[in-house]
Amino acid sequence: WAERAAKIQITDPPRAETLPFGADRLGRDIVAKVIKGAEISIFVGVFAAVLATLIGTMLGALAGYAGGRIGDFLEWVYNVFTSIPGILLIFAFAAVLGRGISTVILILGLAGWTGIYRLVRAEYMKHRTREYVRAAEAIGASHLSRMFIHILPNVSHVVLVQLSLHVVFFIKAEVILSFLGLGVRVDQVSWGTMLSEAQAELVLGHWW
Repeated sequence: WAERAAKIQITDPPRAETLPFGADRLGRDIVAKVIKGAEISIFVGVFAAVLATLIGTMLGALAGYAGGRIGDFLEWVYNVFTSIPGILLIFAFAAVLGRGISTVILILGLAGWTGIYRLVRAEYMKHRTREYVRAAEAIGASHLSRMFIHILPNVSHVVLVQLSLHVVFFIKAEVILSFLGLGVRVDQVSWGTMLSEAQAELVLGHWW
């Protein structure tokens, strides 16, 4: 990188045969940074979506199956989270918990479970009185067995669809957080940090 950076004049467009996407202000290849940034952004998006799915599924299953005071309490928690705009909730968690890949995953997981919770709760309320659940109860199946062995496979299609949608949303959320300085550390390559770095160069007229 040092040898390549020494040959590049940042005031001139880089040669297409050496750096087809151009270079940043330190002479680092934009193509390599985009690939590395994709790795981090997709990693964060997938694991944050898995965390949010686990939280939403567990709480939704408990609220929909148990009902009563437990369901009312979880509904209150759900209403508290949904009363705050999602992006503001993410910013609030980021300001408190700091920066880093693991921190961003935790933030997005804690802020993004509500949609999955609502759908899973509704499915569990619909399935808990069906014949196959009553049959499982009749043969002595425990509550946990009925919740996660008998009912969960029948609502897994909802969980999988929400998981895939959350991956896309969390990738975009990570880019926004990193762009604003609340995501991954500045020494790590991310699409958000790349956009943040490119702002200054664009103002100076270095469009490439």
